[in-house]
Amino acid sequence: MIVTIEWTYRTPKGLETVFRSEEMNAADAVLVADDLDRTGRAKNVKFLDRFDSYWTIKEMKGYLKGIETEPHNITVYFDGGFDLATKAAGFGCVIYYDQNGKSYRLRRNASVEELISNNEAEYAALYFSLQELELLNVHDLSVRFVGDSRVVINHLSEEWPVIEESLFSWADRIEAKMKQLGIRPEYELVSRKANAEADRLAGQALNGVEITATIEKVPE
Repeated sequence: MIVTIEWTYRTPKGLETVFRSEEMNAADAVLVADDLDRTGRAKNVKFLDRFDSYWTIKEMKGYLKGIETEPHNITVYFDGGFDLATKAAGFGCVIYYDQNGKSYRLRRNASVEELISNNEAEYAALYFSLQELELLNVHDLSVRFVGDSRVVINHLSEEWPVIEESLFSWADRIEAKMKQLGIRPEYELVSRKANAEADRLAGQALNGVEITATIEKVPE
């Protein structure tokens, strides 16, 4: 979870003002908040998440303790590829997550037939990513979804309306799966270069190369 810290600072003479930090990981924010609390001059220290909900220090510590043994701090990169000649589509997803004090990277791809466009393949790739999150038992968390498809990212973040019937159907399926898993999505549009790993997986799927791999990420 990404949050900002908000607190009231009081001077020795009693003057008060409110400060707000930059966004940071919730675990790091708790460390900073504890340090602020030890100064004795910070009052009403609380956290604000990206969904405009406030958390007390006690609530945030309880939340972090509760998710420690489950996948959390999740970022999903997704991409879809489409071959117009064969009507084949390839999906790729890369899922970064923390669990039990360690960091992991999951890479997965798949291919299907009978889609009709590259945009539909991009939607299907995101749905494929959600299925992988379900297998990881991800639930009731904020998840960051990163892709290079302007159509998918802008549609699902409600920047653009969904017009094509085939895409509307995929959007409904994705939103239903999000609701089922209790996932609160955060969307980010990036360049194709920044999404190269998922793009490569989608291309490999189109070429008949299946990838399923999970590795522990060692801090550099």
